[in-house]
Amino acid sequence: MAKSQSAALDRKKLMADPIMVCTIVALITFLTLFILYPLAILLVDSFYGGNGFTLATFQKVMAMPTFRTAIGNTLKVGFLVGILSTIVGLLFAYVEVYVKMGRAVGGLFKVVSMLPVVSPPFVLSLSMIMLFGKAGIITYFLLGMEDNSVYGFWGIVIVQTLTFFPVCYMMLKGLLKNIDPSLEEAARDMGASRWTVFATVTLPLLLPGLGNAFLVTFIESIADFANPMIIGGSYDTLATTIYLQITGAYDKEGAAAMAVVLLCITLGMFIVQKYYLEAKTAATLTGKASRGRMLIEDRSVTVPLTILCSLAAAFVIIMYACVPIGALFPTWGYKFTPLTFKWFGQVFSRYHGLQAFRDSFVLSLIASPITALLSMIISYLVVKRKFKSKGFIEAVSMLAMAVPGTVLGVGYIRGFSGGVFHTGFLQGLYGSAAILIIVFIVRSLPTGTRSGISALRQIDKSIEESAYDMGADSFKVFMTVTLPLIKDSFLSGLVTAFVRSITAISAIILLVTPSVYLITVQINEFAEKGAYSIACAFATILILITYGSVLLMNLFIKYFGTSKKIKED
Repeated sequence: MAKSQSAALDRKKLMADPIMVCTIVALITFLTLFILYPLAILLVDSFYGGNGFTLATFQKVMAMPTFRTAIGNTLKVGFLVGILSTIVGLLFAYVEVYVKMGRAVGGLFKVVSMLPVVSPPFVLSLSMIMLFGKAGIITYFLLGMEDNSVYGFWGIVIVQTLTFFPVCYMMLKGLLKNIDPSLEEAARDMGASRWTVFATVTLPLLLPGLGNAFLVTFIESIADFANPMIIGGSYDTLATTIYLQITGAYDKEGAAAMAVVLLCITLGMFIVQKYYLEAKTAATLTGKASRGRMLIEDRSVTVPLTILCSLAAAFVIIMYACVPIGALFPTWGYKFTPLTFKWFGQVFSRYHGLQAFRDSFVLSLIASPITALLSMIISYLVVKRKFKSKGFIEAVSMLAMAVPGTVLGVGYIRGFSGGVFHTGFLQGLYGSAAILIIVFIVRSLPTGTRSGISALRQIDKSIEESAYDMGADSFKVFMTVTLPLIKDSFLSGLVTAFVRSITAISAIILLVTPSVYLITVQINEFAEKGAYSIACAFATILILITYGSVLLMNLFIKYFGTSKKIKED
């Protein structure tokens, strides 16, 4: 009874606050229009024809041998990349948490975990081609292998594993730190070997987290467009097949049906990961470790593991370093000396580099604060407010995480090229820079929302209630009380949104028009043409921009963030 009365009182307070009601209505409209509507249009295109409900479009695409092959290829790559990334990530996380190692090795691990965040998604594909391709430095010039080909299944698997294993490493590192060391030490005191302790104590506690890491990587792998496009060769995946169905066959209905198939796979995996494994992980590993862990110092264990992980980390760093080095070669594959900076000059003098960097920077700069603010507002509503549509706002804002960029791009083409429901309403969005900004916002929204929810759950509601008691409205409370308390999460979400936007490719490759030049599209175009030196020059400048943005954010939080004020107090 008291619970229902409290809920009724909360609803009454909400309806008496026009700013909050307008915010909720605006959010629901935005999420429905730019997330649910494009996906709904894909379903309509796939199941409805001129004579009503039909499966003809699905029958047509399923009859295509290339599409059936692409489904099998995508699943094979996804499962193998998921398994390999989880194993390598677990190895790195275990060594960092359980093994005593030097500062240099720890610094190496931090660099490896940072690189995928600040670099475009296809950088490793460029490096793989330049090192191990037919004219690669290692395969051709050092080993003399003339018939070597890095393209295809194994090329995609290796590149995606190197790209995604740091994600697993970061996830599993946090889980391993939360395991109470007394559980493992009790098994050791009873005479169990380190391997027995790992197999019978650590691994069972970690299984839900391993499943979570596998599914996250699997979703990322099958949704990846850039790497299969550059290094896949004739090995088709669903993302590249959808892209070619639109740009090559001009079959938008067929591409919509293909996109629905890919969406069903990623959405199914996302539901399992989000609502089953995440909950199970939280229930299995709760709280912090009761005391410090005794690190493994046995040299028979520490030396081999440290060397193995250090070599793997060094290889990843060399792969990334190959990109700026590749931009200095006069002609890739034929002449490596003397080194030259001419490609960096031609980026701006011949290849619209100035416009590409300007357009990418401006659009990302517009999208990032909007994304960060929307994320914080959604987080605030989800954590601090009670109303009937709260679950809808949370679920739909997180849904974008499960939608592959290529699928979202097809949905925007089908949904807005003729206006909303082909009425002409919002038709002006299609082909404009505004639709790219909206895509950037939608793609980065889940990351910022998760960060905001975690931060807001640590704030006692009495702090905000005291502001309400003094007569402040909801807007003033949010801007003057709540937002300053979650300033670190807001700034982190802002820079993350900026980096994700400026390095995006899969969602915008189908929406960008000749009037707008984007860096990632330019890199993809030159890489497809085999102009690797100019592609590396573009990528190098982009990495410097993104890495500089992350460094500035960290410095700003260090000196002006919430944590700084808490320490001073």
